[in-house]
Amino acid sequence: MSTTLDKIPADLRWFAENAESLDISNQHASEVVTQLAAQGFLKIGVAESLGGSGGPLSAAVEAIERVATQSVTAAFAFWGHRSFIEYVILSPNEVLRSRLLPQLLNGELAGASGLSNAIKFLSGIEQLQIQAEKKSGDSWRVDGILPWVTNLRTEGFTVAAVVARTSGEPPLVVALRSGQIGVERTDDLELLGLRGSNTAAVHLRDVDVQRDDLLHDNAQLYIPRIRPSFLAFQCGLSLGLASASLQAAEQNSQRVSVNVLRGRIDAAAEALQVQRSELLEGLDSGRFLHEPHAIFEVRIALADTVRRALELELESSGGRAYLSQYNRDFSRRWRESAFIPLVTPSLVQLQGELLKRKQQGL
Repeated sequence: MSTTLDKIPADLRWFAENAESLDISNQHASEVVTQLAAQGFLKIGVAESLGGSGGPLSAAVEAIERVATQSVTAAFAFWGHRSFIEYVILSPNEVLRSRLLPQLLNGELAGASGLSNAIKFLSGIEQLQIQAEKKSGDSWRVDGILPWVTNLRTEGFTVAAVVARTSGEPPLVVALRSGQIGVERTDDLELLGLRGSNTAAVHLRDVDVQRDDLLHDNAQLYIPRIRPSFLAFQCGLSLGLASASLQAAEQNSQRVSVNVLRGRIDAAAEALQVQRSELLEGLDSGRFLHEPHAIFEVRIALADTVRRALELELESSGGRAYLSQYNRDFSRRWRESAFIPLVTPSLVQLQGELLKRKQQGL
């Protein structure tokens, strides 16, 4: 008997089969990075000279999008891991890169992007929550907290963090390892969904950081370089979720004798394609590096398209959408969609940045 799963490419089958479990529990959390590595997803958009499979950076966005069509939880962990890979690639620290990159690409070590606080810090939204005090030589004592980090796989992770120097010099960007003295992962946060994303807090108490642990010694120079990929990879979540909902709405609408939703479905699909093209072009051309406001606008637009897509899936499903035995995928996507506006920086924060830009006449 043919099922929906039979139509999904083999490399996405595991994510489809476990999408519900990944959203509501951490039962398969430890397997996500392993599965991504097994399918070669982690090497996409990474130069062959560095151990990757090549291709433009936009290819990594598309890979995250493909996973998100089946599971936003898995794609969320993918975002954190792939972002950290990009941090290592863009770091001038060759010692750190040679030590970490092979383990990240083969899924042996989970990479976690703890830079949400830093992104907001550079925009003047909040202060840094971690401090570094200089010790003898090229070493620092680091204390603080990362209150919300994804992909902290208990089997082993490395997390990026920006720390304010007590000396007043520019903040450092460091890579911290699980098992390192003073690095403590909390239990998973009690999220409403995405429970299999290995999302927790990290407490840092008297952590010894050496120069070989630095991703960069000046966050104010480094963060603007990694921001385009950080945000573009996030957009992959919206692309995949909107695509899945619009596909479901299309299939549902074919059962309606008078398809009053056709025009709205087509318009949403067209908007999604325009937004995808703008995102991928802006990333590969380097435009977002010099015009960060442009990717802010794309992410805001994509969130709106996600909302429209979920509404169309709901309306085209009718009352069946409210019956979990008929449409578990919809109820999961509905929960997943609630997170899209909240991913740091949130839509409210992005809109605030665009408003400040407008008020400054830029």
